[in-house]
Amino acid sequence: MDHSGIHRRHPHHPPLIGVVTHELKAETAPAWAPAPGRRERDRAPARLSLRLTYTQAVQEAGGIAVVLPAHGYTDDAGALLNRLDGLLFSGGPDLAPATYGQLPHPRLGPDVDRVADDYELAVLAAAAQRDLPVLALCRGMQALNVVRGGTLHQHLPDRTDVEHLQTHEPFETSHPVTVTAGSPLHRVTGHRWLAVNSLHHQAIDRLGNGLEICARAPDGTIEAICDPTARFCLGVQWHAELLTHRPEHAAIFDAFVTAAGVPALALAA
Repeated sequence: MDHSGIHRRHPHHPPLIGVVTHELKAETAPAWAPAPGRRERDRAPARLSLRLTYTQAVQEAGGIAVVLPAHGYTDDAGALLNRLDGLLFSGGPDLAPATYGQLPHPRLGPDVDRVADDYELAVLAAAAQRDLPVLALCRGMQALNVVRGGTLHQHLPDRTDVEHLQTHEPFETSHPVTVTAGSPLHRVTGHRWLAVNSLHHQAIDRLGNGLEICARAPDGTIEAICDPTARFCLGVQWHAELLTHRPEHAAIFDAFVTAAGVPALALAA
């Protein structure tokens, strides 16, 4: 039983879930001396500011969470993923538009970090090569789309009057989404309609290769995507980790952790 009091089935052997975070707090004063191979960015490393709701949601679903900062050392992605059973990509600042071939919009958000973006995209690509279970939330879903060759709307208020950046409590819902019949999201939640929270100002424009749309908002905004050929690859635009007191959203984490708890060799047998 988790902290919400809801009885949930957990994997017998808890899988190790890496939570990739781009949520950092900048530090202006250098902490490291100049040294060969150290970039200026490395000399004043940011502090992690990931809210533990992500790790708690994984733990409540029966996984073991470990935080993976987007530090920029892309050459360790393969070795890292060999030690993990699944990956959760969290929310955070806007992606650098150069990652999908665009110039910055005047209202692009602050704290854009191309080095960290490249790391996150490299980890996503390596996860796809290994068919590692992936759950991508908010910015994480946008990164999943970009790594597959998709693009983003850089400033959603230019396109819609629907409130996608709510000002009330984040654990309360903001608008409905319509779930695609027969999609992985439909199978996981058992619902064709979901009430979701909304804490973003960017959204998917052109859909990435191999991805399918699983849900849309009333204004047509893409709210969930998946790779139907993967063992588990689901992205949702809302912050499901803040809605796990609602069984239909807790089910997303349960399905993800369950998929991560099944070794690939067992699936091939």
